[in-house]
Amino acid sequence: MSASREAAHWEQARSAGRMIRASEGALAPVYAPLAEQIVRDFNLADADGVGIDLGSGPGTLIVELCKRGEMHWINADINPYFFSYFYDLAEEAGVAHRVSAIRADAQDLPFRDAYAAVIVSRGSYQFWNDRRKAFDEIYRVLEPGGVAYVGRGLARDMPVDEARQVRSNQGGGPRYDRFAHARQLANLMKEMGIEQWDVQVPTPDGPQGVNYGVWVEFRKPCGDAGR
Repeated sequence: MSASREAAHWEQARSAGRMIRASEGALAPVYAPLAEQIVRDFNLADADGVGIDLGSGPGTLIVELCKRGEMHWINADINPYFFSYFYDLAEEAGVAHRVSAIRADAQDLPFRDAYAAVIVSRGSYQFWNDRRKAFDEIYRVLEPGGVAYVGRGLARDMPVDEARQVRSNQGGGPRYDRFAHARQLANLMKEMGIEQWDVQVPTPDGPQGVNYGVWVEFRKPCGDAGR
């Protein structure tokens, strides 16, 4: 292995370690409420089929989703150093038989057309170099009638005191203009010609400056077999 490739592998391993520690620490309260919201919003409690969490990293959100439904969930992440931890986490939760993992670039997904009923992604899209291409890929992989939920931040009904604590644990939280991101996502949906979409900027009562993030939900019409 060349020195440059070895350095790249070490950086991937370090990056995975940092995110795993965050998932067990500052971000630990985030995943269960978000999984509850996703399952409720998209009626997944009794659904079957395949879901994909794109950029899932440690896979904590997947494990929480598995606890609340019967779908098979795939951790599709560009960094394979997460996967050993992910499988151990799923095994501990008793859901290892309903998960899998694959190395995947959001801009070139390794799935056939119309493969997944649901695609979610939390805290990943802001790192995609070509967001238009990534969203095209998500749309392609969705089955007709499928739904995607992509963004960054917290569940909209997370109590404000808990949200504030999460952000405090992050050193004040990420500093970005969520309304600017919302405009960018809305423009992207329009450019792609997607008809069924909704950009959401959660603003619960009394947030007092707490950043709940920004999300886009979009659907593939039942009659659309491809892109």
